[in-house]
Amino acid sequence: MKNKLLLLLILTVSVLSLTACGKAEKGENGQVLVYNWGEYIDPDVLVSFEEETGIEVIYDEFETNEIMYPKVESGAGAYDVICPSDYMIKKMIANDLLATIDMEKVPNAKKYIGSQYFDQSREFDPNNEYSIPYCWGTVGILYNKTMVDDPVDSWDILWNEKYADNILMQDSVRDAFMVALKRNGASMNTLNEEQLISARDELIAQKPLVQAYVIDQVRDKMIGGEAALGVIYSGEAIYTQRENPDLEYVIPKEGTNVWIDSWVIPKNAPNMENAHKFIDYMCQPEIALKNFEYITYSTPNEGARELIEDEEIKNSPIAFPKLSDYNALETYSYLGEEGDALYNELWKEVKSE
Repeated sequence: MKNKLLLLLILTVSVLSLTACGKAEKGENGQVLVYNWGEYIDPDVLVSFEEETGIEVIYDEFETNEIMYPKVESGAGAYDVICPSDYMIKKMIANDLLATIDMEKVPNAKKYIGSQYFDQSREFDPNNEYSIPYCWGTVGILYNKTMVDDPVDSWDILWNEKYADNILMQDSVRDAFMVALKRNGASMNTLNEEQLISARDELIAQKPLVQAYVIDQVRDKMIGGEAALGVIYSGEAIYTQRENPDLEYVIPKEGTNVWIDSWVIPKNAPNMENAHKFIDYMCQPEIALKNFEYITYSTPNEGARELIEDEEIKNSPIAFPKLSDYNALETYSYLGEEGDALYNELWKEVKSE
């Protein structure tokens, strides 16, 4: 009996050893676990990274910052590299969820990311310790010229009854409130309850005109002519115009959000070294260009922009707007736990009406 038990123990250890070896062979230099927005990287880039480094990429996607955060905070997912937006990075820093990035291990970031993007990042990462800019852009109105015959230069048009059931709004608390707050001349980071209640009431009043609250679907609906107007990110607007030349993008005169999505490394990252290697690889100009061409979101990588051959895209006012030409541009700030709770409660009231 003892011999059988000993044999069983040896076999079990052997199986576990073989399993461990099999896992190691997936990437000769280990793994990197990446958590990113949907369709926010060229799949060929992940393949080339694996081929060049011998590091296996385990890739996962999220739809919103608000979906990503609780998963990371709870430890339900242990990732090496994540790509949150500005205000969420500030929240993650405030709650001690991020590791500092060793800039010596990401030389391509130091060399090719434009200094203005690091300057802008100081609004949420004051010492540029925790984040490396990946993409940036604005939020505006995309409209179909064949379906809209009014001037489109203000958020007001999204409350025009003429376009009832032809308006798409972002299914995002901060983006939805940004539209209403900016329309009223308020900051999109306000904690003034009177301003927020007024914005809530306007969103409730607008609701009967809204065809749908969407995220990624706004792109396909606008391309297909299923709606006349939609709130959209500038990178998506570039893609939609390629597919449907009747579409135009504008930044409303009342101002909007200028955002940055950046790479960060969680404190509980199981593969810190590989996380740095992945971020540095993403900052190579040729790689940043491939990602820009695939996702069409503006790149902060000046080396990549220099490589863009299409002069129209290289100097596009949508992809690379001159921000000084616009008024009241802001970056989202983290509003604190109480501020988040207030916005979320008011958003629930909008959605439940």
